[in-house]
Amino acid sequence: MYFFLVNLSFLEMCYTTSVAQQMLVHLLVEHKSISIVGCASQMYVFTILGHTECCLLATMAYDRYVAICHPLQYTLIMSSKVCICLDAASWVTGFLVEAAQTTWIFTLPFCGPQQIHHFFCDILPVVKLACADTSINEMALFGVSMLFIMGPFLLILVSYICIISTILIMPSAESRHKAFSTCSAHLMVVTLFFGTALFTYLQSRSSYSPDTDKMISLMYTVMTPLLNPVIYTLRNKEVKGALKKTLARNFCPWPR
Repeated sequence: MYFFLVNLSFLEMCYTTSVAQQMLVHLLVEHKSISIVGCASQMYVFTILGHTECCLLATMAYDRYVAICHPLQYTLIMSSKVCICLDAASWVTGFLVEAAQTTWIFTLPFCGPQQIHHFFCDILPVVKLACADTSINEMALFGVSMLFIMGPFLLILVSYICIISTILIMPSAESRHKAFSTCSAHLMVVTLFFGTALFTYLQSRSSYSPDTDKMISLMYTVMTPLLNPVIYTLRNKEVKGALKKTLARNFCPWPR
């Protein structure tokens, strides 16, 4: 679990930085601009890391499934080699799919100065600036979203159906509580991330609204990565114990 959490933390630091830095700069300056190279670079980093996070969250759901549904075989099934392979597969899949899609988008013709109706170079706002027929690109975006956002989400859903089924047949309330607390943090993170991402990339083009899209995008690009450390920290018994000891030592240094 901690191996995957380290990867998730590193991924989200890079993921948020790729968007937040430019956004903060634009809040401070009057003339808000970005070069085509800067826009492409931001989209490459953002889409690759976003896709990788989808795959990594699905991998973490499988890890929780094995831990709860097959606890006696956990160390055998989730060996160090298997964890590294699953993690590498998430990164490779994200890189190959999104690098190809972003490269295809920036082969479109963009005529003259344009204004992006967004706070970063997201796929759909940039595609809408092309002075060419983009219907194929929008269909490809929908297909990639269905396969590589909805796909991991369905794998997570199946994993949690099996997990909940196993928890419900556990004999003691203590066992059920312990099993649920093991996966509750991950479940909250998945709900926050996939709920907003699915709404953004699978909504119909007729109902697309730039203002709504910006608000939803702010949730999964900034707010969700900001909340994830808090969620995982507060759901972890060891971290809560260490936090209590630290607070007690700092605020109550004298012996009682």
